[in-house]
Amino acid sequence: MTKDFIGYYRVSTDRQGRSGLGLEAQREAVESFLKGCNGQRVAEFTEIESGRKNDRIELQKALAECRRRKATLAIARLDRLTRNATFLLQLRDSGVEFIAADAPFADRFTVGILALVAERERELTSERTKAALAAAKRRGTKLGSPDPRKAGILGRQSVRRLVRIFDGNVRPVIAEIRDSGVSTLRGIADALNTRGLKTRRQGRWSAEGVRLVLLRAV
Repeated sequence: MTKDFIGYYRVSTDRQGRSGLGLEAQREAVESFLKGCNGQRVAEFTEIESGRKNDRIELQKALAECRRRKATLAIARLDRLTRNATFLLQLRDSGVEFIAADAPFADRFTVGILALVAERERELTSERTKAALAAAKRRGTKLGSPDPRKAGILGRQSVRRLVRIFDGNVRPVIAEIRDSGVSTLRGIADALNTRGLKTRRQGRWSAEGVRLVLLRAV
């Protein structure tokens, strides 16, 4: 008997470069898992948001769809949901089944342990960063950029980097929409909005927004 699954994929602009797990890779991991367990993806939701935030709109939509269809939430990796142990434990007890392709045999007890480990890892990373900054300050290293002109340049470079990361996440989705037969900018924008994918500024997609993403790829 075929089982229904709802796919949920998330990337965050600040960690995308380090994680190496983009939207397409997540989708492929979930699809590969579903083929091995005779599952079918009946819907999918994509979110570009930090895992530290618990009020994620697309995740809530995915959970609601799981309840409506009596389906299981499928993700590529456990940390795609969250690194907040309390949130993950609440999700575990919410009545919605979910499964991670990288840990398909994890039970409710195991998930609880993994959640606590993930949160501790995040806390240790923060502590190490603060300790390194404090040590640098004690050595007399000047932190930050006191030169306004240099700060402006660094700021613009940071924005351009975030734009490149965001565009890199969105273009595979646009390519998939095109492959499905949608060719106009307006049609692609409508498809992105239907999927619940937000622009970099968390707004709705327009034909011009799609054009700019494609133009920056040239």
